[in-house]
Amino acid sequence: MPKFLLMVNHDGGVFDEPMDQWEPADIAAHFDYYAALGRELADSGELSRFTALADPQLAKIVRADGTDAPPLVTVGPFPETTPFLAGFHVLDVASEARALEIATRISAAPGPGGAPTQRPVEVRQVMTDHRGDNTPY
Repeated sequence: MPKFLLMVNHDGGVFDEPMDQWEPADIAAHFDYYAALGRELADSGELSRFTALADPQLAKIVRADGTDAPPLVTVGPFPETTPFLAGFHVLDVASEARALEIATRISAAPGPGGAPTQRPVEVRQVMTDHRGDNTPY
């Protein structure tokens, strides 16, 4: 079965206020939704991995030139960059259609007042090696 990476950006979707400004009940409902979805996908054998990431303000960017010189480490936040990854799911599903179905559910995770956040979810198939046996690199 093909594997897909579903990436959720640190983007409020249709909500302008960051999650740390939501009502506690809304935050709990959001995480409960993800927990239930994660259990469902784990039980079906489709979830290979799910990871939520810390706030982008804690991010660091490392650049190395391949020599013995120390790398350049830049500490976030990085307002000039494109959206930051908030978390990701690695799925082992029967088809791209199933990956898109799951991405739809992730995008609809509840926000303030229970309204769907409509966060963008990028769906990408995991590349396999040259043997074509579905072994990830």
